[in-house]
Amino acid sequence: MLEARSHQQLKHLLLQNSSPWPHHLTLSRLVARSLRRKDHTLIQLDPRSKDLWWLGLLVPLCLEAKDAVMILSDQQRRRLLKVELPQLLTKGIKLPCWEGHLPPSGNQLWLMNHSELIEAHHQGHLKSRQLIIPEADQLSQRLRDSMALSITPQDWERLRRAHPSAEASLMQLHERLSRSLFTHATRANAQVRLDGSEIQALKDLMRLLGPSPSPWPAVLKADSRFWASWAELDHRLLQWQWHLQPLEPLQNLPGLLRDQPSVLLSESRENDLIRTELDAAAFPATVMARLSEPNLQEPIPLFAPRRQPLPNTEIYAEHLLDQCRRLILGRPGITVVLLDDQQLRHQLTSELAAEFGRRVVHETTAPESNGVVCCRWAWWLHHQDQLPLPEQLIVALLPLASVESPLTAARVESLKNQGRDWFRDLLLPEALSLLTPAIAPLRKNHGRLAILDGRLRGRSWGKQVLSTLEPWTPLQRLLPD
Repeated sequence: MLEARSHQQLKHLLLQNSSPWPHHLTLSRLVARSLRRKDHTLIQLDPRSKDLWWLGLLVPLCLEAKDAVMILSDQQRRRLLKVELPQLLTKGIKLPCWEGHLPPSGNQLWLMNHSELIEAHHQGHLKSRQLIIPEADQLSQRLRDSMALSITPQDWERLRRAHPSAEASLMQLHERLSRSLFTHATRANAQVRLDGSEIQALKDLMRLLGPSPSPWPAVLKADSRFWASWAELDHRLLQWQWHLQPLEPLQNLPGLLRDQPSVLLSESRENDLIRTELDAAAFPATVMARLSEPNLQEPIPLFAPRRQPLPNTEIYAEHLLDQCRRLILGRPGITVVLLDDQQLRHQLTSELAAEFGRRVVHETTAPESNGVVCCRWAWWLHHQDQLPLPEQLIVALLPLASVESPLTAARVESLKNQGRDWFRDLLLPEALSLLTPAIAPLRKNHGRLAILDGRLRGRSWGKQVLSTLEPWTPLQRLLPD
């Protein structure tokens, strides 16, 4: 526990910095209360509040950090160690930190990434410690990425060398898998789901062989009912890489959120996706709060014409190019074009570059002052803090996951087997969860939003998209400045 003088310094620091965002103080009180009472707390913040919540989180941690575990991405950890802690130190405040999956011996704040969290959970090191999880709306995806397995041709070689008596059987099985995968590939370098019977045959053989080198023991434990499995083909070398990822990682880590008191900070706003995931993980949310940042509540101008072609029509690419030209013409600030379809994105980038020259770039964090950045949704969400605030955002395609993705296809199949509505229970909520953080920079910069996906007006679920974008004002036509 810190001495009284440090307590007063921390409280003064919090009050002194609360004016840009008054909820610093409210957030600090909520976190401190949860730390004292060992609650299960979910706090929903507005997107882009991540630049502002550090102080509201670190102050109560300095005061109450007993048995606290903070789960951070690599980017968040760098910011904590290089920016936030040095700033506290200039005020005379020291926050002792411990890193890694092994527990600290003293009263330090325990820092770990998502891979280390999984390891600590499996080894029983958490023992009712208080979990602090910023950006909890990305928790499932980060856990899924941390749990992912990748089997290379070199891993097959190591397996055969470890079990020379079974070399012929392993080579025969691998060749049978290879022939099947390349036969069923619809295009070069495709991703093809692996046949469950072939995987089961491999696992049956491995159980007879005994201990195997890493990562094969993890493959053996991966239950095909709860894991997606696919191959990424390399037609040039006629080789393939095997990928495995859990469908719902929180369900593969029973008790992780149920048994430890937790404070979760989410930027999902009104979207129910995180609550659904937490319910499935048996997270008993005893405290729930929503904090809004006033300057993120300004209405945003929305250009979304009622009659637009659907993405699967022949004229859609031409429509997209024509509307992007009109939207970009004469704009003095940054324009970001969001489009996940790789072929269509590269085509659009080339066509816009032919018209607007070097201002058009593809997934670059150093555009010109009036640059046009064409990118994927995931790239924009990850890099938006490294770019100037955009003047306009063009949504070429809404971020609905494609069922051509082996992981998405496996998750959809699992929901179908449960008799659930896979579109409204999975694809739509995940898409809606991306919208609010994606457009938050526009509200900061009083920019405009254009949605050129005809499904917004042509499908019944488009109303949910419009509701998620609230508040907004319609922009009926494009007028010259």
